[in-house]
Amino acid sequence: MAQTISEKIFVKASGKKVKAGNFVLASIDCAMTHDITGPLAVEGFREIVKGKKRQKVWDPEKIVILFDHQVPADSLNAAANHILLRDFANEQGILNYDVFEGVCHQVMPEKGHVKPGDLIVGSDSHTCAYGAVGAFSTGIGSTDMAFVFATGKLWFRVPETFRFEVNGKLPSCVYPKDVILHLIGDVGVEGARYKTAEFCGSTVRNMDIPGRMTMCNMAIEMGGKAGIVEADSTTEKYLRERISGFKLDPRWKSDEDATFSETKEYDVSDLPPQVACPHNVDNVKSVEEVEGTRINQVFVGSCTNGRFEDIEIVAKIMRDEKVAKGVRLLVIPASHTEYMKTLRAGYIEQFMEAGAIVESPCCGPCMGGSFGLLGKGEVGLSTSNRNFKGRQGSPDAFVYLCSPATAAASALYGEIKDPRKV
Repeated sequence: MAQTISEKIFVKASGKKVKAGNFVLASIDCAMTHDITGPLAVEGFREIVKGKKRQKVWDPEKIVILFDHQVPADSLNAAANHILLRDFANEQGILNYDVFEGVCHQVMPEKGHVKPGDLIVGSDSHTCAYGAVGAFSTGIGSTDMAFVFATGKLWFRVPETFRFEVNGKLPSCVYPKDVILHLIGDVGVEGARYKTAEFCGSTVRNMDIPGRMTMCNMAIEMGGKAGIVEADSTTEKYLRERISGFKLDPRWKSDEDATFSETKEYDVSDLPPQVACPHNVDNVKSVEEVEGTRINQVFVGSCTNGRFEDIEIVAKIMRDEKVAKGVRLLVIPASHTEYMKTLRAGYIEQFMEAGAIVESPCCGPCMGGSFGLLGKGEVGLSTSNRNFKGRQGSPDAFVYLCSPATAAASALYGEIKDPRKV
């Protein structure tokens, strides 16, 4: 029977012959939690095992904890949550990266915790980013994570697959972020609801893993249960650098005659830079339509576009120019590894000389965090993934989403700027 990648992964995880629409109890390969959702998961786990002889998680080697949302602790509650998770990790023998490595969705693939064919869950909606290396990865709630901690399993309805075939060579100053914004703008925020968004075609095949991570990261913004790209030689090279002895298993791709709920084809050869306008991610327009909009802040970072490759785009566009007067440029590499790459390339010094603010790896203002918030009436331009009201500060602020190239050009001019003109 022909199968999609997702169906194949659930066959492996459940040990049964299943197809899209079936309900299965599936074994989890790895579970991730962080400083915001982790404490509730721990409390739920305590309730599940209360009174039982065994009060250990199902497999401590398959759980990873990271702190990235409120780091360093910005309140007494945050500090208490950090202590709770540190104690739990020590008690259970769980790997805890603590405050030292960066944003969970960058660190997990970067440190080799994800492989093609894996079933991964994380108590954060953008866990779908790991599909960039051919895994089925999805976000779950803290209650579900508590169940995973206790049993190593979770119920799923095997999702249908919405296939996005993207072809064409990307034009100058157009990047994977522009592609995924274009797709979301086309199908809407519920266009792939509870489906696997499978990205394929020549454009995707020619993307590096950071670009694929950007695409898969935002599958949730079209309602997707997961985003995924079939594993190939690019995947293999990336994982060989991170997992000793890794060999690519050719199984993890959709069969040619697999059944897809829908297939849409796109030619991005002439795609202009894209911008998602307030206050919805699917309110997408070409940069020409919003060019000239005055901005107060530019944020480059997050699990969507905080990698070295993204930051390098910004540095090369800005060169030795200064940030526009009245504009705050925040640059936050997504992990310690990405920060060190940026440092060694000389870009941190360049940004500081330009008048930018460079922070240690964390989520920063992406989710209304501890700094970089927008005030009432202010306008922010961000390389992150959401622009809902109040997402980056005041509910009376306005957030636009864009690629690193558009962010860089706009930081120089103090208004949304077409990077092709810079």
